[in-house]
Amino acid sequence: MFSKSKINEPEKKPGAAKPVMAKKPDAVRPAMATPSQVTPKAKPPASILSSDLHIKGNIKTTGDIQIEGEIVGDVRAHLLTVGESARIKGEVIADDVVVNGHVSGTVRGLKVRLTATSRVQGDIIHKTIAIESGAHFEGSVRREEDPLSSSKSQVKPAPKPA
Repeated sequence: MFSKSKINEPEKKPGAAKPVMAKKPDAVRPAMATPSQVTPKAKPPASILSSDLHIKGNIKTTGDIQIEGEIVGDVRAHLLTVGESARIKGEVIADDVVVNGHVSGTVRGLKVRLTATSRVQGDIIHKTIAIESGAHFEGSVRREEDPLSSSKSQVKPAPKPA
């Protein structure tokens, strides 16, 4: 639509050579970031807790985690994958939760997915949910805009009459 005006540009001759700039020695060059320093770091792979691992206690990470073992305690992560052989007894909180194994407790996530091999006993609080055919689920499902909030109950008890 618009083109750059070439009125003020010098005319280029077809056989004209480009001026050659002298190279500066490395010691004189100012420190500049190389492309490898500028590019963002690659996302680290998910931490894997193998099937022979049994943990009593809470787990908290800002990264991704895949659980294949047994955990008695709460788990908090960015992306949590509960493997087919995994068993978790406690609250699960993550941005993305994929359940292939057993979870006994509350599941909180922006995106929650129960696969055909999953077994969940407890409440699911989510923003979006997907339940595949064959998944076993016992509990209640509640949609919230911010399911990751740590408040255990959004309902206030009624005041006692005087």
